Amino acid sequence: MSTNDENFDRRTEEEKKSGPIFEKIDELSSDSEDESVYGAIAGKLNIPDDWPPLAAHPPKKYYFWQINGPGNIDLDGIATQASVFDDPEKARLHQPTEKYENLHRLDPRERWTWREEIKLVRKIDLRIMVWVAFMFMALQLDRGNISQAVADNMLTDLGFSTNVFNNGNSIFKAVFLVSEVPSQLISKKLGPDRWIPIQMVLWSAVAMSQYGLQSKSGFYITRALLGALEGGFIADVCLYLSYFYTAIELPVRLAYFWAALTLSDICAAFMGFGILHMRGVHGKEGWRWLFLIEGGVTLVVGLLSVLIMPPSPTKTASWIRGKNGWFTEREEKIIVNRVLRDDPNKGDMHNRQALNFRMLWDSLCDFDLWPIYLIGLVFGMPSSPVGTYLTLTFRGLGFTTLQTTLLVLPQQLLSLVTLLAITYLSQMTNERSYMGILAQLMHLGFMIPLRIFSQSTNRWVRYSIVSLFLASPSTHAIQVGWTSRNSNTVRTRTLSAAMYNMFCQLSGIISSYIYRADDKPLYHRGNSDILGILAMNLVIYAGVKVYYVARNKRRERKWKAFTEEERRHYLLTTTDKGNKRLDFRFAH
Repeated sequence: MSTNDENFDRRTEEEKKSGPIFEKIDELSSDSEDESVYGAIAGKLNIPDDWPPLAAHPPKKYYFWQINGPGNIDLDGIATQASVFDDPEKARLHQPTEKYENLHRLDPRERWTWREEIKLVRKIDLRIMVWVAFMFMALQLDRGNISQAVADNMLTDLGFSTNVFNNGNSIFKAVFLVSEVPSQLISKKLGPDRWIPIQMVLWSAVAMSQYGLQSKSGFYITRALLGALEGGFIADVCLYLSYFYTAIELPVRLAYFWAALTLSDICAAFMGFGILHMRGVHGKEGWRWLFLIEGGVTLVVGLLSVLIMPPSPTKTASWIRGKNGWFTEREEKIIVNRVLRDDPNKGDMHNRQALNFRMLWDSLCDFDLWPIYLIGLVFGMPSSPVGTYLTLTFRGLGFTTLQTTLLVLPQQLLSLVTLLAITYLSQMTNERSYMGILAQLMHLGFMIPLRIFSQSTNRWVRYSIVSLFLASPSTHAIQVGWTSRNSNTVRTRTLSAAMYNMFCQLSGIISSYIYRADDKPLYHRGNSDILGILAMNLVIYAGVKVYYVARNKRRERKWKAFTEEERRHYLLTTTDKGNKRLDFRFAH
């Protein structure tokens, strides 16, 4: 078989049916012709008689406070889910590339219990997810402290107008947007475990340099550099997490990821409260010390990430992580086999394998993902201008700089609760579009009074409604997991996360011009625009739901029209990949 990465997808059928893993399957199953039907798999599986039994049911949903998992399962029962790897004939079509870094731990006969799986997922959460969340908190410190700096009169100190501030934000978001795909390409070549720490160290240096800001050009340059270096971070992390988690687990972990953003905002509020008191130290303004100190925190986290982030589940051994690594051989086998059983396409590429132009073009042209990209463009538009101008709004209500810093805390705490709540609700109901509609309706309910309020409205009433509007649930985590789920290949997943985030950043650029200087302080014209956008979003979420349901029904009709022999022939000979396969169904 050719080992050239660019030729991997051009293997002949004979090459696809060869390789060490499937020679092992042939040896184990040569005398077996038994056939069993599993609801989780499209079609039938020819499972050998002498292979160990599989799980009696799909994974049960459980939550982080349920330490021992759901209470309605036998913890010592088999947890291994049925997959194409249990059918030697179908498994040949999903052979991982010889360069796949975890190939030596793939064993189709491997079985484990629910007790082992739940304990291991907790361990992955502790070892991987906690540090990823910590890195995101560091990102948010440098990305979000501009609002605190503005609340500390940075614009006045530098002689900047509101429009200069808007232009700086637009530059940041525009460069952030265009750097998404290049960052993903670099990450796929170097590996997220290498590229993410490099990003953090570089942007922390730029963040600290804002201590010396003096001119408008300097402000624009630092905004551009921060956008270039921070762009792609979120998509890189999503790709990294997919190495350790299954499709059903990823959205909840992404909710934890964005919960870290809220926790970062809360910590930043307290840090800012103290740091901004340093105004006058060495004759410098408090916001200068804010940029310097919080940038230094990110630098430390970035340097530690070089040592802490393992490249894959089977390569965790190092001098700092221990000579035996974080996971035992048994645990490595469970991680690799459960991830590949959930999505065999994760073995298509090495985690340090670059994408070629054809792969890039095919991913960008995947029209079935563009409905989610459209959602990424519009869902955050209503809250973005309100959030951007939050500190200025509170200052306009008569609150001091330090009061403003503390008054954002209730909204941030409540948004943390609503984020986790709507993500868990999505997991419980297996619904995504309806969750988006629910979130937009809640925003709509609080935007109507904001449009009606006048200057005479009590400032605490205005403060409360603005806070509740921003605390309405975000479906961002759900939609990132949705994008990953509907990608169905490593190639597409690598680019789709970046594409989705690009549309989110484009949304931020557009929404930054909803609130204008001639519309303040109540922004009635801007709030009218937001009401229109919210109404549009309700239609878009419903339309995306209809689109994916229709796509699934069409494929189902074609699939049911096939005879069993035609289905088997399709699975053996099709050149369709990822979400273009007839046996793939879109989440909606």
